[in-house]
Amino acid sequence: MEAPLHPAPLPLSFSDGVFPAGCPSRTLLDHITSKWGVLILLSLSEGEQRWSELRRRAEGISEKMLAQTLKTLELDGLISRHAQPVIPPRVDYSLTEKGFELSKLLVPLVAWAFDNAEDIINGKR
Repeated sequence: MEAPLHPAPLPLSFSDGVFPAGCPSRTLLDHITSKWGVLILLSLSEGEQRWSELRRRAEGISEKMLAQTLKTLELDGLISRHAQPVIPPRVDYSLTEKGFELSKLLVPLVAWAFDNAEDIINGKR
């Protein structure tokens, strides 16, 4: 069965709003859909985690990139950072309400990518 040419119309509220270079949604999309942003958000969708847990789950991420990604997602209001007043210091990260809402949308996208990656990468269509 052939896929339709246009699977779903864009919402009218998009108009041309998301396409111009200056649209703030493009900046947010860059943060959300970066390789590490998606993985951190998905990992936190399973619950609060510490720095070391996130680093272990997002295999290959450098300390610098993890710090940068966490800071960006925190500034965007998608994750919360909770410093515990203990020695040694302990910092936990969790999704905010908006982050949780976003993670529910990302899970199907990543599931589709996981299910189709091998065929697409290997040229099977």
